[in-house]
Amino acid sequence: MRILAATLLALISASCAATPPAPTAPAVAASSPLAEAVNGAWRSAEDRARDRYRHPQQALDFWGLRPGMTIVEISPGAGSWWTKILAPYAHASNGRYVAGYVDLGAANVTEAARNTRAAFLAEYTDAATYGQVEAVNFGMASGLALPDASADFILVARAYHNWARSEGVTDRFMAEFARVLKPGGVLAVEQHRAPEGADVTITAPTGYVPEAYVIAAAERAGLRLAARSEINANPADDRDHPFGVWTLPPVRRSAPQGQPADPNFDHAPYDAIGESDRMTLRFVKP
Repeated sequence: MRILAATLLALISASCAATPPAPTAPAVAASSPLAEAVNGAWRSAEDRARDRYRHPQQALDFWGLRPGMTIVEISPGAGSWWTKILAPYAHASNGRYVAGYVDLGAANVTEAARNTRAAFLAEYTDAATYGQVEAVNFGMASGLALPDASADFILVARAYHNWARSEGVTDRFMAEFARVLKPGGVLAVEQHRAPEGADVTITAPTGYVPEAYVIAAAERAGLRLAARSEINANPADDRDHPFGVWTLPPVRRSAPQGQPADPNFDHAPYDAIGESDRMTLRFVKP
């Protein structure tokens, strides 16, 4: 019995010695170009404070942004929130950033519009951070002034409520996006969201658009809805605001547009809501 016990003990000890050590936790991956762009020191504190509502890294991952892409941002505006992420990302990942920004060839283009586009380009002259930021004509006359099948990724952030207020504008621009995208290219949409079934002619002036309006327009242009995300949803937004979506942060309007701010306006209930409820949609060109 003593011999048997000793033998069993020896076998167990040998087995334990032969057992490989438990695997260690995988090493933390190096910071990606997208994470570096989102966390870039060039982004202001005000811009970074909005990340909790707009989830830039998660949204861009959802939309399928990848290194080396030709990225087109539609109507970014001066000091664009997205530009300060997309342009550095394109630069760091050997891609290309282009803004569709004002139709300088339009018959009714104003000097103010020309100056706005010039100011936009002047804001991004730090080539070490932003690379080469380009701007091309974008408007009803010019369309999107890029060649057919030349873009991998087009972002439209909060523009459909403007386009929906004039007949034919959304369809014109959606057709242009479909033309400019490469097969397999992505149209990324972020937009203040009205309740489903709402009349877009009523909601658009307040800044909100139903998802169905955007989806139908994309499908008419030949684009396919690939996925939708609730990452930018805000259930607290009841859309019942005296000055439309602009009552909410970050605009925090306290009087009708064009009128002086009301110093007695109570921002507290609207600040408590935060930024708007938003759709986050990914369309693909077949």
